[in-house]
Amino acid sequence: MSTANNQSSQTLAHDGFHGLPVPSPRRFLILHGWQNRRPQEHWQWRLAERLRATGDQVLYPQFPDPDLPSLPIWNNLLHAELSQLGDGERVVVAHSLAVLLWFHAAKTLEEFERVDRVLLVSPPSLGVIARYNELLTFSEIVPDKDTVLAAAPSTRLVHSDNDPYCPEGAGLAYGALDLDTDIIEGGRHLDLDAGYGEWPSMLAWCREPTTRLVGR
Repeated sequence: MSTANNQSSQTLAHDGFHGLPVPSPRRFLILHGWQNRRPQEHWQWRLAERLRATGDQVLYPQFPDPDLPSLPIWNNLLHAELSQLGDGERVVVAHSLAVLLWFHAAKTLEEFERVDRVLLVSPPSLGVIARYNELLTFSEIVPDKDTVLAAAPSTRLVHSDNDPYCPEGAGLAYGALDLDTDIIEGGRHLDLDAGYGEWPSMLAWCREPTTRLVGR
């Protein structure tokens, strides 16, 4: 290879093809909840866009029938997405009903499907979910610490102190999991209705796992 070609290759490696972001070794899987059609104003959509803009690889699938979710169908799609997530640091960010989905999926993860970090955002209480016939199967689980740990060596819980979908508080509802936890005052369900579009500390945690989650 000529000296000119060597210099050209070095330039491409340095600037990611003339200014485009160099692909990151991080791989993110973002999971939405009930009745969510991935509105562009939602923090999950914006998180996906911000991460992609700096070269991170992001999967953000739309689950079928978000108003009438099927646990088997959602679970199968989650496993498929994990299979395609790729190598590098593998990170899952799950919100609302997707947290319960993660608990179900964690019971049957193959070795190659496991991830490095998980962030569980605003899990609804099992009792609240059981009140909805269309969600009943999601509530039929007792999450256990060993299963959650086997799915990922690092799992963080973030919730508010006034979530209407978890009136007893996620810290109490899921206290047996003994998770590292951030509590956000007045954040309700940490969703679009609560004003969660841009969420700087969420983006910061994705890039640096020691970051503590705070209100937007």
